[in-house]
Amino acid sequence: MPTYEYECKSCGHSFDVFQSMSETPIKTCPQCGKEVRRLINGGSGIIFKGSGFYVTDRKGAGAAKVSDGKQAPAGSACCGCAKAESGSCPKTKAAG
Repeated sequence: MPTYEYECKSCGHSFDVFQSMSETPIKTCPQCGKEVRRLINGGSGIIFKGSGFYVTDRKGAGAAKVSDGKQAPAGSACCGCAKAESGSCPKTKAAG
């Protein structure tokens, strides 16, 4: 059952009510008895479970670059640019 947030139009009192979706919305403020409005809230955040790629995932420092399905040799300092195949990558030259 969801929690609904209400706010009084007159006195500004805000309160939360845990109620079924099929229940009728609350019409009166418990403090002053005047009319209330139900607020739209963001609800709960999205929860990702299981394996997969997330924004916070990082590649390990020792992970080899993959280009066209081929792994770069261990210790390669190539940046993965298009010049890597021809051997004219500036980073590979600087490292080797």
